[in-house]
Amino acid sequence: MMKRIFLIVLDSFGIGAAPDAADFGDENTNTLASVAKSGKFSCPNLRKLGLFNISGVACGEPVGMPAGSYGRLREKSRGKDTIIGHWELAGIISDQAMPVFPDGFPAEFVEEFEKRTGRKCICNRPYSGTEVIKKYGEEHLRTGNLILYTSADSVCQIAANEAVVPVEQLYSYCETARELLTGDLAVGRVIARPFAGTSADNFTRTAGRHDFALSPPAPTMLDLLKDHGKDVIAVGKIRDIFNGKGITESCKTSGNADGMEKLREISGRDFSGLCFVNLVDFDMLYGHRRDVDGYAQALTDFDGFLTGFIQEMRTDDLLIITADHGCDPAYTKTTDHTREDVPLLMYSKSIPGGRDYGVRDSFACVADTVCRQLGVESDLGGGPLE
Repeated sequence: MMKRIFLIVLDSFGIGAAPDAADFGDENTNTLASVAKSGKFSCPNLRKLGLFNISGVACGEPVGMPAGSYGRLREKSRGKDTIIGHWELAGIISDQAMPVFPDGFPAEFVEEFEKRTGRKCICNRPYSGTEVIKKYGEEHLRTGNLILYTSADSVCQIAANEAVVPVEQLYSYCETARELLTGDLAVGRVIARPFAGTSADNFTRTAGRHDFALSPPAPTMLDLLKDHGKDVIAVGKIRDIFNGKGITESCKTSGNADGMEKLREISGRDFSGLCFVNLVDFDMLYGHRRDVDGYAQALTDFDGFLTGFIQEMRTDDLLIITADHGCDPAYTKTTDHTREDVPLLMYSKSIPGGRDYGVRDSFACVADTVCRQLGVESDLGGGPLE
């Protein structure tokens, strides 16, 4: 049994198309294989833990005796977005995908939202977050109209310049949208996207992003751990993803580097329970933007972080590294997430490595494993990894 578990989600780090990838338009995608071809890719620590020993991984050289245990996780939920992926890691299987709006949000929602906020909306189309402020930012400055947009994910995003709409006011508008987006319109997240600058030449998104997510429809491993008196520390957007449920402490991050620094700080503390971390840059900065070298460099940087982190681990610590979906940066058919299996790497100084867990048919085995290792009984559907 462990005292502390560090569960790190490398957001979008898929390892190859799932069997049903064609249903999602994602045949032949493979995030790992794409980034491993880059000259920026160097991940000796992930290799030692067993990354290239995982069933179906054909790139990279496996090691004879991995230091960690390893496996391939296959998503059971009907979706490929962040919320559904994280919820399944925490024990919830989603039978239906969350709604998306490739043609924009319906007029009835937009009209009611404008009525409640007192501001008109512009855009209302799927858009890149950086491109949308270049395209509509100056009009927003002139008129005060909110930039309403979505993506291929189940999200409603509202962008506003901080000089026009203070961040707290933008959050209030997003809360209004969250109240309205229910039933068939129940997107996974409403995202506040504040930005700064005076023209399209210098608009930049600021660090005030905030996600307003749906609450999980049932108890997750976070609730079980909290109810049993365990610490549940959320790093990055974990708190937003679970709408605060089951979390005892949280801290936001500005990106991977900040997330790793906060993880290092937390690992130096004495706590009993779970530290649940999302490293978002893989997805947000490199996957969606189809930047293979950037993605590869981000993995290399994370691998370098692991050197010191693993050395400092205590004998009653467990490290779990996984992902929530894929986002193959070499896949040019779309800039959406890709329906892929994800890796599972587990390491502890007190547990011999080399265990091959094969292919698991649900991410939920992570939830049962975390609970079991922390001495909490659970039956969240995935079965613990012994």
